[in-house]
Amino acid sequence: MNLSQYETKRGGLSVGHTIALVDDDRNILTSVTMALEAEGFNVRTFRDGDSALHGLSVRPVDLAILDIKMPRMDGMELMQRLRKQSDLPIIFLTSKDDEVDEIFGLRMGADDYVKKPFSQRLLLERIQALLRRHDRQDTVGEGVDVEPPIICGDLILDTSRHLCEWRGEPVNLTVTEFLIVKVLAARPGLVKNRDQLMDAAYGEHIYVDDRTIDSHIKRLRKKFKVIDIDFDHIETLYGIGYRYRED
Repeated sequence: MNLSQYETKRGGLSVGHTIALVDDDRNILTSVTMALEAEGFNVRTFRDGDSALHGLSVRPVDLAILDIKMPRMDGMELMQRLRKQSDLPIIFLTSKDDEVDEIFGLRMGADDYVKKPFSQRLLLERIQALLRRHDRQDTVGEGVDVEPPIICGDLILDTSRHLCEWRGEPVNLTVTEFLIVKVLAARPGLVKNRDQLMDAAYGEHIYVDDRTIDSHIKRLRKKFKVIDIDFDHIETLYGIGYRYRED
């Protein structure tokens, strides 16, 4: 078992988890670092995307929190480069008026976002939920019951290895995207409303607005269409929700 799987008794957070915090605001770096360390996290801080990319390439972390607007390399570009290396869970920090950045960030592959100014408790809850979801994908060989793969037509989802395949080709999904596809494909033809998808992807106690789910769905479709331009198995039922259509 690796360090990231040892959990504290306080809130279920893992002592061994290391979080990268990337922001050019010294006050945020200081206050958030103190809050995270108080909960047992290891924290590595960076003041721009360029130094973060180099540092995280040499020493990977378990989760990254990225500000969007930074000097030298912004959060969007940093996320794109990190995504080429791994499926690292990523949370964006956005200004309250940056709705376009939120939607674009989610479409680019971020797992979640938190608006500034934010409460540290809210950020900790989002981190906790995302790490729990990510850790569930890392339980093979640890004496934990392994879910059988979901096979739905040309789609194969292997939860134990966090692998998604479409027609034999791998589809690189974030943790959030994987969970959304999983809940849809597990019951093909059954409509899932946005609240149900939120619960599956974020947990029952984390609220995100409808645009967040819609952005993840658009990103998912785009990823599948890279492999199969005719992919149309994730259907929208306007005013109701989404469903997975099996051939």
